[in-house]
This record gives sequence, C-alpha cells and structure tokens, in this order.
Amino acid sequence: MTLSRRGFLAVGAALTLTSCGSEAKPAQAGELLRSKAPLPEPFKVPLPIPPVKKPVRTDAAADYYRVVQRKARLEILPGLKTEVMGYDGLLPGPTFDLRSGRTTVIEQVNELDSSTVVHLHGGHTPATSDGWPLDLLMPPGESHAGHHAMPGGDVKTGSRTYTYPNTQRAAMLWYHDHTMDYTAPQVYRGLFGVHIIRDDEEDRLPLPAGDREIPLVIADRAFDDNGAFLYPVAKDGIGVEPQYMEGVIGDVTLVNGAPWPVHEVDAVRYRLRILNASNARRYELAVDRGPAKFVQIGSDGGLLDAPVEHKTLVIAPAERFDVIVDFSPYQPGDEVTLVNKLDNNANVLRFKVARKAVDESSIPAKLSSYAVLPKPAGVVRRKWRFSRGDAGEHKGWTINGKPFDPAVMQAQVKLDQDEIWSFVTDVHHPVHVHLAPFQVLSRGGGKPGGYDAGWKDTVDVRPAEVVDVLVRFTAHKGKYLIHCHNLEHEDMAMMAGFETI
Repeated sequence: MTLSRRGFLAVGAALTLTSCGSEAKPAQAGELLRSKAPLPEPFKVPLPIPPVKKPVRTDAAADYYRVVQRKARLEILPGLKTEVMGYDGLLPGPTFDLRSGRTTVIEQVNELDSSTVVHLHGGHTPATSDGWPLDLLMPPGESHAGHHAMPGGDVKTGSRTYTYPNTQRAAMLWYHDHTMDYTAPQVYRGLFGVHIIRDDEEDRLPLPAGDREIPLVIADRAFDDNGAFLYPVAKDGIGVEPQYMEGVIGDVTLVNGAPWPVHEVDAVRYRLRILNASNARRYELAVDRGPAKFVQIGSDGGLLDAPVEHKTLVIAPAERFDVIVDFSPYQPGDEVTLVNKLDNNANVLRFKVARKAVDESSIPAKLSSYAVLPKPAGVVRRKWRFSRGDAGEHKGWTINGKPFDPAVMQAQVKLDQDEIWSFVTDVHHPVHVHLAPFQVLSRGGGKPGGYDAGWKDTVDVRPAEVVDVLVRFTAHKGKYLIHCHNLEHEDMAMMAGFETI
C-alpha cells in the first residue's frame, strides 16, 4: 500500500556521520531550530513538579481515571502565552503514581482538533491498549475520511479507554502520543507525561523520598515571536520540512515544562528520575562544580542489581535514568548547575543549596533481585537494520530497507521465547521496543556500554554500530512496534510492526 507520507519522504536530505564503528561517540543527530521570541535569562523560574493524578473511583480490582486532552494557553516564556496540546491541559501531563500489579483504567477524552493515540512507553500492556499508531481517537465531529482512513486501525470518536495491568517491576515509565505521521509535532506541543510504578521491593530501600524524589522531564523546544511553539511542519502538513529530516533540535531547554529552571535543595541526597522527552536531542548531563556525581540506581525498566557511578550521564530520547545526587558536600548558598556537555556545557537546570539538614537515606550495595540473564544457546536471532533507505519511491528512514506499513508484520515472535535481536545503524538511532524490556548483551562486538545496565526498553545505537539485546515477550498476543525514538525518524516511517503469537 502507498502511505500518505511517501511523497514527502522522496525528498532527499544530507546525512552526516559524526564517527563510526565501536569507538563512535554520542553526538547530536538533528538540525537546530532557533526561536524567534526573545529567550529568558536562565534560572529565574522555579522548577515545577507535575501534579499527581487522582482516580475518579476505585474498586477491589482497579483504579479509574479520566484525562481530557485539550488545548491550554500557558506562560512558558515570561510575558508570553504558548498554546499547548496537553493531557488535562498540562505540560507535562499529570503524573500517574501507581502500584505494581494493580490495574489502571484511563478514559482518554479528546477535546483537541486532531486525532490522537496514547502509548504507555515501557508498559507491559495488552495490544488493544498499547497505542498502535492507527488506533485513533478522533475529536467529536471529525470525519474518519482522509489519509487516516486506512485499514489496520481501531478508530473511536470522543473517548477511548486504556487498560494497564501494571504487572511489572517498579519503574518510571512515560506516556505520550503515538499517532501515525504526527507523533513528533504532537509530542512537541505537549502530549507527554510520567507514569511511575512502585512495588514492595523498592519500598524497602532507604532511598530519598517525598520532596527529595524529583521527576526531571527534559525537553528542548523553539518558540515563535508570539510565544507559540515553533515546529517546521512540511508544506503538505505531513512530516517535517526536508532540512529537518534528521530531527528537530530546539534552542530552549524545558525541565518539567519550565525554561532553564532553578530548584532549592537541602544539603542531602536527592533521587532524580530523569526522562529525556526531547524529539531528537541527546544530553550528556554533568554538574558544573564540586564533587557531585551521578549514582545510577535504575534504568528504563526499574532498579539495577547494584549502583553504578557516573561522572556524566548520556541520555538519548525516551531513555530514563534513576539516579542519586548527594548535595551534602556543598554549603548553604552554593549553586550547582546541571549542564549538557554535548552542547558545550549548555545550561539545563540549577540547584541552590539552601540549608544543612538531616539525611536518613542511604544507597544500598544491593538494590534488587534483578540478575543478568544468561545468553542462551540455539536462540532465535533477528536483525533490525535502521537506515536511510531506497525502497523504490521511498528515500526516507527505513527498518530492514522497508518503510512502515501497518498491514505488514516484519516478524512473528513466540511468547515466552528468548530471542537475540541485533540493532544495526547508519547514524544515531535510539531504538525502542514495545511490550517487553530487554538486556543489552554487547555493543560494537564488545561488552555493553557504561549506560546499558539493567532492563532497557530504549537503547541508543551510535553511528555504524551493532547492539545485541536479549528479549522475551510474555502474556500478551497481538501487534506491537519496534521503531526509532528520534520522533522525526519515526514519523517518516522508521517503524516496523511485529506480532506476538
């Protein structure tokens, strides 16, 4: 079948390989989009903390929620209003703070002027609630006609109910739009939020909690002169302008929806739950002064078996890192700035140390019962090649040389079967697998990288690199996706469907 985006994808765009082979270094993959609005002075806006969503009702089996997808005008840049597409009109959307094994039922109501799809990223979720990109939720009164009227989707109007069993380890997940052709601009305009699962194992650990556990949702954006989000939509309204095919990089860093905010801390340990919600930008996070380091305690899929120390933290789009930062070596009045070394130590967030305080937290040497899985013999192997393709009329992003076709499953995968999947790239691609987490076995033919520990659902594969992962799908049969989480790549067909059987 011919998808609506194909004509756009035939437009060429130059790709630049920053380096290659197993020694490739993390780098930006995208084109800078500069704001037309005057940019604010950093560290003048307090760090917002997204509100925790409350259920509308509960019973013995589940908690029930209602979320309204709607537009809102928010003051993001001082003195200007920005129209956002937000869950409950918020940027980011409300945080869901939930218990492992307790079902969450969310009615999503669409009051926008475009179709949407919700994907729980990192969720062990039935296919009917996973967010297949053609399982559209249409606004009331909008016709199903047009390029979205394609086979292979379950279209609803007004509202759709998503059911999440939460049958998985404690972890920081996130939810975001996943509409075919439109994920990038709709996430860019605000359709994303945090979904935290907790369990008894994690509760027993003496980690920082309460106000000392902070979600940090990092997302770069650019702004028009009137405060509107600036995004280079293609002339036909589908995809992005050709010069931004590699990805859109904004010149304003938002943390929890605020530009370069500041946060007051005590001189104690803090748990920072970091999500890169950018469309394409990578970060190498570091602190600009003093002895602080990142002690990683968790990854995309929850706690590590033991803590891992990092001087810097490289995080690609969609990855999450659960880290402890100890501010006790600093004195009241000290300021510690979180910077992005990949962009010449560009500002991200500033911490102001306010006071000394009692700290009863600690970092155990043993965090979890998580264990590295053995590499099985005789296991099924699959290769997924992420590249700029040339499949007939298609000149854009592909997987195994093919653009996404919702009618084609590139693999059928048996449940409860270990498989080794090889991700092969031309340029940087953060690879995301739906339904199941995986463990990284090797990178570039050698050991896993320094940021590959634990259960992952997104792995940053560097230019001309091969990353092998061990994955096992369980419980849920149906159609799922593997794709690049550079959202401009995703919208321009770098997805593949597979079916669990």
